[in-house]
Amino acid sequence: MTLIRQPAVAGVFYPADEGGLRAQLADQVRAPLDWPIDAKAIIAPHAGYVYSGPIAGRAYAALAHRADRIRRVVLLGPAHRLGFRGIALPTAQAFATPLGTVPLDTTAIAGLLDLPGVMLLNPAFDNEHCLEVHLPFLQHVFHDFSLVPLIVGDAPPESVEAVLERLWGGPETLIVVSSDLSHYETYDRARQLDGATAKLIETHRHDRLESHFACGQRAIAGLLRRAAALDLRVTTLDLRNSGDTAGDRDRVVGYGAYAVEYAETARLPEPYRALLHAAVRQTLEQTARRVEIKVALDTFPAPLMAARRTFVTLRAPDGQLRGCAGSLEEGEPLIVNLLKSTIRSAAADPRFARVAVEEAAALGISISILSHQRALPVASEQDLIDSLRPDHDGLIIRDRGRDALFLPEVWETLPDPRAFVRQLKTKAGLPADHWSPTFQAWRFTTESF
Repeated sequence: MTLIRQPAVAGVFYPADEGGLRAQLADQVRAPLDWPIDAKAIIAPHAGYVYSGPIAGRAYAALAHRADRIRRVVLLGPAHRLGFRGIALPTAQAFATPLGTVPLDTTAIAGLLDLPGVMLLNPAFDNEHCLEVHLPFLQHVFHDFSLVPLIVGDAPPESVEAVLERLWGGPETLIVVSSDLSHYETYDRARQLDGATAKLIETHRHDRLESHFACGQRAIAGLLRRAAALDLRVTTLDLRNSGDTAGDRDRVVGYGAYAVEYAETARLPEPYRALLHAAVRQTLEQTARRVEIKVALDTFPAPLMAARRTFVTLRAPDGQLRGCAGSLEEGEPLIVNLLKSTIRSAAADPRFARVAVEEAAALGISISILSHQRALPVASEQDLIDSLRPDHDGLIIRDRGRDALFLPEVWETLPDPRAFVRQLKTKAGLPADHWSPTFQAWRFTTESF
């Protein structure tokens, strides 16, 4: 006989009748993204649907184009009802909602029980809403999938990451982290706190996340560790609170929807690229004229406000380099960082004179959005050379107070890995054959257009 866990919060957090639930889901999962984002993971809230449903719906709408490809969902959320150490799994074989039953991947669940801190603990799921409220969304969007549900108690991010590593799979597996953000702050204070939390999430700063920033902090931290290791980038899709949806603004709860995708294949849609290109062109010409930079930042869509680091490359009509510079400040909105890179490329590249008014309009513009940099643990120059992927990796090096960066595009002119590394050391002001025990290196990828 199949052991089915019945819903605990139907009729409280979401409608208990099938018709009403389907209607509410259709209303809340109706605004697709401007482009198909291939998210490997999402982070979405778990409050009552009238409060957080529109925000969660934004994350699920972004996945609708993959409805036929997702076959397994790994769903993690925080323990609200039971305090315990570790990560809990259920003994049930299916979870029920008013829309039907969701089968559990019992084989995958059994395969996790040898991990430290992972256990079968049914009481952790009793009256727990953080996973249940996601199930109707999943049933609404996906046609045929199994579930691995996990309640994260007092568990370190490393334990969560170990679970995710084992369950990661390929494009058939989706990771969903259930979390609200700030709790019971004033409206303005919540907006401030949640904005700061979003930047920590987008920049993979799991070490700075605290429980009062997000109730699912431990699960988020584990996901961010995995994202940093595999070069995934995070984009905030929606960031609001209960004062924006169905509550008053005296004491609100914050909600965020985030997509986590592989940086190497991530692509902004053409209309968004055009917006960035136009902003760079405007800033370039204003810089050449030495007038105040005026760009209406509040007109840019949320994905272009995600925390990113950028480079801008300028070329003359004959293809010759005319300026190349970046802004590596962490946590800045993409559009802000990009305009700083534009100004530096046009006016502060020491290899070239400042861009003149008469040439600005004719210069070609290339924009590079950098992924999260990943440390390369290398013990010698040969280790570094062997670890590089020509035509893919950008490289940052640092030693003796000097540093330098090559974008992946540099492989076009320096295709030999040894020459690539040695030229970068020369750029940093180090001898070409330099090496020391304190030498550091990081790789990254770019979205360039």
